[in-house]
Amino acid sequence: MKARWRQYLRRWHPEGIPWPGTILYNAVSRTSIFQKHYQLVADDLAHYCRSGRVLDIGTGPGWLLLALQRSLPEVDAIGVDISASMVSLATRNLARVGCRRPGEVRRAGADALPFPDDSMDAVVSTGSLHHWKDPVAGLNEVHRVLKPDRYALLYDLVRKVPPQVSRRSRAEFGVLRTALLSLHSLEEPFYSAEEMAALAAGTRFGSGATRFLGVLCCLVLQKGGLSPAAVDQDIHDRCAGSRAAPRVGTPGTRPRAHPPWEVAP
Repeated sequence: MKARWRQYLRRWHPEGIPWPGTILYNAVSRTSIFQKHYQLVADDLAHYCRSGRVLDIGTGPGWLLLALQRSLPEVDAIGVDISASMVSLATRNLARVGCRRPGEVRRAGADALPFPDDSMDAVVSTGSLHHWKDPVAGLNEVHRVLKPDRYALLYDLVRKVPPQVSRRSRAEFGVLRTALLSLHSLEEPFYSAEEMAALAAGTRFGSGATRFLGVLCCLVLQKGGLSPAAVDQDIHDRCAGSRAAPRVGTPGTRPRAHPPWEVAP
């Protein structure tokens, strides 16, 4: 029944958030737990890209674009969202806070990105992947616009997080806010961490790896056809010393000792 319910949600769940849902989402996205994770994502991207063009798919209210400007001043951040209401809201939000370099926010879905081949130095997305109606087509578009050997980092909530991640979230944000995120999965068609990792196999990326950043699961993809084990090792090499939390759901990789930046089960 649970699997059937997930399929039903995924079929009928809107790919973009229409008005007036954008107003509610904008209010929720201003809370500390959301703002903290936008900044975590921006800081995490610094391990992969410090300059050039970065595309944020499903930019929503635009707060990640602002966080990217704070953490990576040499980055030219561009946002897209399939919701016209969200595009307008993001544009207003960035102008209202006096964003030094507001960037470009355009209306587009993940499966039809209005950018040339090999034009992006990195692609990110937060809380958007589970909305995509055709994730394979979306990931293939991400692959197309990425420059060779560059990375896509797709962050999303998942149905179940490791106990150590939940404990750390409760300690930092409180039991209530963490519980509300869990309840959110009852009405959103989130993937499991394993399902997120498996998405890459059917795309031009061929493979990927997942890990946790705060309460978000991050699917790491590189344009270049690395094996899952190589992608996993590259995550470790780039994120050594960061606050990134343990990887899960990475098929085809060898077990290894937990480095200092991971939290052992």
